[in-house]
Amino acid sequence: MIRSDFLIIGSGIAGLSYALKVAENFPDAQVTLVTKANKEESNTKYAQGGIATVVNNDIDSFEQHIQDTLIAGDGLCDEQVVRMVVEEAPDRLKELISWGAEFDKTDDGDYSLGREGGHSQNRILHHKDITGHEIARALLNKVATVPNIQLLENHFTIDFITNHHILRAQGHEKTVTHRDHITCYGAYVLDEETQEIKTIQAKITLIAAGGSGQVYRTTTNPKIATGDGIAMAYRAKAKIQDFEFIQFHPTALYQEPAQSPAFLITEAVRGQGAYLRNTQGERFMEKYDERLELAPRDIVARAIDTELKLSGEDYVYLDCTHLNKEEFVNHFPNITEKCKSLGIDVHKDYIPVTPAAHYVCGGIDVNTNGQTSIENLYACGECSRTGLHGANRLASNSLIEAVVYAHRSYVHAKTIFKKLQFRKDIPDWDDTNTSLNKENILITHDRKDIQKIMSNYVAIVRSDIRLQKAANRLEILYQENKELYKTAKLSVPICELRNLITNAYLIIKSSMERKENKGGFFNKDCV
Repeated sequence: MIRSDFLIIGSGIAGLSYALKVAENFPDAQVTLVTKANKEESNTKYAQGGIATVVNNDIDSFEQHIQDTLIAGDGLCDEQVVRMVVEEAPDRLKELISWGAEFDKTDDGDYSLGREGGHSQNRILHHKDITGHEIARALLNKVATVPNIQLLENHFTIDFITNHHILRAQGHEKTVTHRDHITCYGAYVLDEETQEIKTIQAKITLIAAGGSGQVYRTTTNPKIATGDGIAMAYRAKAKIQDFEFIQFHPTALYQEPAQSPAFLITEAVRGQGAYLRNTQGERFMEKYDERLELAPRDIVARAIDTELKLSGEDYVYLDCTHLNKEEFVNHFPNITEKCKSLGIDVHKDYIPVTPAAHYVCGGIDVNTNGQTSIENLYACGECSRTGLHGANRLASNSLIEAVVYAHRSYVHAKTIFKKLQFRKDIPDWDDTNTSLNKENILITHDRKDIQKIMSNYVAIVRSDIRLQKAANRLEILYQENKELYKTAKLSVPICELRNLITNAYLIIKSSMERKENKGGFFNKDCV
């Protein structure tokens, strides 16, 4: 058994910034950060666009950023949370910069501020078109200098350890619900190299495990984005909320065969003035919203989806041919090179694009301190539901949300840390009567089946009959795999499949319960 004062699951901006804060402010504490792949692989790494905060008070204000967020969230944001995040954002940005993150500047030395859909002002700080990659680089470099942070790569977190695990190990079989008092004491973690399942006991655990884009066939999320943190929290009986609100990014690069993750054409390109055109070369956004290409993502994605259904095509075009060539290459070098590698000259050719699953606006419900409904278990980043995004995330609000909530989780942890003690009765993982699974191909097929079900029936536009069909098909997959999880020695593919089934179930269930169209949720049968 490993004992660590703090256990952090995930190596994106949320987990890394939290790790730095607790490690530096509790120098005698052991901080363990586990990540399922290598330390660089996270949703943060793939965030192209930037980080939104008020920088230039001459043209922008907190109130404008607040109102833009509330409008994008379509009436379902928690205004108290929105105000808190927007007003605390500049201080968190300064911390990122102090940790070594670099953002583009103008020739005058001011920060170069971009604009994306739903924003009324230019307030997006960026590093070329690899902002997330730059932030992750800086934070990982900083983490490497802190001696009391242990970073375990290629370690897959299976489940949280709660007081009810302990009771079951002692022979108590009480059925647990989210209404029971539940406390987290760490997690069971699979060492992917040795295949050993480690028991990591922790006084405080933070989930920063990212989103679940891989539940869909086409997504901008990396292959690791299988909703592990959300599924584990659900199994531990934490409260999950607003999981029907899946944000589809309107402009992923269309490739045949489809790539996963799909290459993202950042919204900042439309912020620079790019046009959307159908396959006939006609601009179409004027039919859907007066803000045209800079309407919020849910509106643009639904508009593209409608155009695709009208035309029968698989993509529309993004037209950048009228934009300043030098400025475009300077701001979007990776997009330029990616398109060039496919024979697309962005200065002469239209870019084929299609919507892709991008971001989960709901998730593990937390309060303003990042606390879940389970004691000593915190969550921040995409896996959490804070109330900031409502029904639709405003572009580039996610990175700033992550660092604000990582900070607030750390501040609250300071108030309880000294009161917490390690327990002596934590059971180790029991895998007796299990055997090695010899049919991994079936796991691969089932994973593809989930993605097909969700993409066909639970995507941008839903209906009651589509949701019921999805639920029926998913139930078959669940029943087929329930026995596998009980009898097979655990592996990453088996655990990811279980987590994807859980995430798909939660999306379908939440979609069935919602009877009003809002933001990223659209059901044809809702009024």
